[in-house]
Amino acid sequence: MREFRPTRFEILPTIIKNLIIINALMFLAQNTFAGPTSSFSVEDYFALHAWQSKLFQPWQMITHMFLHGDFGHILGNMFALWMFGSVLENVWGPKRFLLFYILCGVGASVLHLLILSYEFVPMASDLMQLSQMSVSGSSDFNQAVLAYSKAHNIQLTRILSENNVSLATPGIRTEIMELLTNNYNKTLNTATLGASGAVFGIIMAFVYLFPNTYIYIYFFFPIKAKWLGILYFSYELFFAVRNTAGDNVARWAHVGGAIVGFVLVYLWSKKERNNRWN
Repeated sequence: MREFRPTRFEILPTIIKNLIIINALMFLAQNTFAGPTSSFSVEDYFALHAWQSKLFQPWQMITHMFLHGDFGHILGNMFALWMFGSVLENVWGPKRFLLFYILCGVGASVLHLLILSYEFVPMASDLMQLSQMSVSGSSDFNQAVLAYSKAHNIQLTRILSENNVSLATPGIRTEIMELLTNNYNKTLNTATLGASGAVFGIIMAFVYLFPNTYIYIYFFFPIKAKWLGILYFSYELFFAVRNTAGDNVARWAHVGGAIVGFVLVYLWSKKERNNRWN
């Protein structure tokens, strides 16, 4: 079990520095082209979208890592990238570190897309069934709508109440189907962005290589890296499985990045140990 002791440590190595610069430039571009008057959306083109979305493009599995939602988002990710990534780049060198970073980010996006597909397939099927029930005038439509809304975290009862209507209002079925379809399309086209998946891979690699290094929470409270890694991963996994309504954090991307990071550093370390003994 090792503790990190820097020797000839470069505080801002090449890849870390360039990643921070690229992320900052992309964040500037996001804000430059933001707003309803802009003819180009950086998020639509470069952020990650579900495979079923018309906005999905293969390159988004990489480019989403260089976009962020707000200043706090980019600040947190870039600080963690520098704090843990600088150590890894100094240990591995720039080429291996960059490969590791990209693979963790892509791995995070793959797991995230798989989970989205798992969620969207039944959602699309249920919506199609509701549409058929609406057209046929099925007496079970109201009950099916309530079940669909509950299953997919849609506050339909509140929406109807705010508009002073109910499921018994004549002609309401068409409006309800339009509401649910718009909700589905909005959810389908919601973008995922941020370097968090790749950063979680970096944190996991640091924890594996230097488990007994002390990390100071808020610069005052020391905790060994291995315990911080276990707690942080457990926290993300718990909320990913729980899938809390209103949680707009891509928890499965975090989990995916951590898993890929752990597998890569484990395999690389095992290969290096075998080479030393051969």
